Amino acid sequence: MHAITIPEPGGPEALVWDEVPDPVAGEGEVLVDVVATAVNRADLLQRQGFYDPPPGSSRHPGLECSGRIAAVGPGVSGWAVGDEVCALLSGGGYAEKVAVPAGQLLPVPEGLSVDRAAALPEVVCTVWSNVFMIAHLRPGETFLVHGGSSGIGTMAIQLAKAVGAKVAVTAGTAEKLERCAELGADILINYREQDFVAELREATDGRGADVILDNMGAKYLDRNVQALAVNGRLAIIGMQGGVKGELNIGALLAKRAAISATTLRARPLEEKAAIVAAVREHVWPLVSGGHVRPVVHREIPMPDAAEAHRIVEDSSHIGKVLLVTPG
Repeated sequence: MHAITIPEPGGPEALVWDEVPDPVAGEGEVLVDVVATAVNRADLLQRQGFYDPPPGSSRHPGLECSGRIAAVGPGVSGWAVGDEVCALLSGGGYAEKVAVPAGQLLPVPEGLSVDRAAALPEVVCTVWSNVFMIAHLRPGETFLVHGGSSGIGTMAIQLAKAVGAKVAVTAGTAEKLERCAELGADILINYREQDFVAELREATDGRGADVILDNMGAKYLDRNVQALAVNGRLAIIGMQGGVKGELNIGALLAKRAAISATTLRARPLEEKAAIVAAVREHVWPLVSGGHVRPVVHREIPMPDAAEAHRIVEDSSHIGKVLLVTPG
């Protein structure tokens, strides 16, 4: 098969479309003929040499994919050759074939094309596990997501609205905020021109956010705590703003607030399977019913992955950038 390889870490040009050995479905796995994958910021870090795949995972980038089952390994039931699926991966999505643990498979939702389904697994599993399984966002609460126009952000807006929350977002341009509003965001904050803490307090009569989903890490830590409501929950899923920040424990205590921080890629198989099962139960009916949809900025041929990485690094996109296999 062909796959994107990274002979040496570097810029987008380090991504090479090359011929490599086919993967094989092992015990508890299926082999998927990949139709599409999606670009995540973790892929950019891996390309730069900063985020190696977990031991035993494919060395090719790509944390999600969609396609059709080509083979079913020993010990797998409930799936058959030809089934249209999408999957959460530890790596290997930038390829024509990938072996996937059966617990990380999802059927392509009704009414969605196979290629577009590649935009779902990573963002839905990230949002559902952090915002709902850990932070327990409830109807009527206020939810703030930073980077509202990103793949994570566009999905978080829709899922939070689907459960009846009030949604606040930060984004860097008027166009991005407009798209967030179209998805249901109620409070729009341009982080380049406005202080999100002050804007959120004004919009909530001084209460703040019950749940915050943060991809910035250190840079926003203090202000996120300031922006929390009493009994608020801060879920950190990224470090785009640095890894070390100063935490005012007194402010956290005064608000009886909680902070969680998670990654998805390196979790044990059983934890990923539990998240995927929860997503299938709670989110897939919303997708099939048209209440939630993937937001796709652009589809690019997989051999041109370097172009896709440049788009994501530039942060000019809204939603997900997909890579589609040739043919």
